[in-house]
Amino acid sequence: MSLNYYFEEIEDFPISQNIDKWIENTILSEKRKAGDISFIFCSDDYLLNINQEYLNHDYYTDVITFDYVQEDEISGDIFISVERIRDNAVEFNATFDDELNRIMIHGVLHLLGYKDKSEQEKQIMTDKENEYLSKR
Repeated sequence: MSLNYYFEEIEDFPISQNIDKWIENTILSEKRKAGDISFIFCSDDYLLNINQEYLNHDYYTDVITFDYVQEDEISGDIFISVERIRDNAVEFNATFDDELNRIMIHGVLHLLGYKDKSEQEKQIMTDKENEYLSKR
């Protein structure tokens, strides 16, 4: 397993050392194997550009996941807007770290095959987020 962290158009910030183990344990709990996952923390505008260029969506979002999963090995790129994380933390009365963890595990859950288009899918995703956040 290889977890990598990158920062685009924002200031670097420390990543908790036990994040890697938590993400690996999440993947193993889903009966899958951890491959190469990159987290790219970026600005709103950086993520908007990716949303426009690759997904033809013209709106801000907190996370975009590119899935490179092969069979049971979970790999991908997870782009996260730190500006959205800060705004969401205020909106949901959460700390920055708690909201960051939620969005990071949300991206990992997408790589694991979970979707969030329908209300039912969103509820399953939220339940899974809460389950794995409780193990953080």
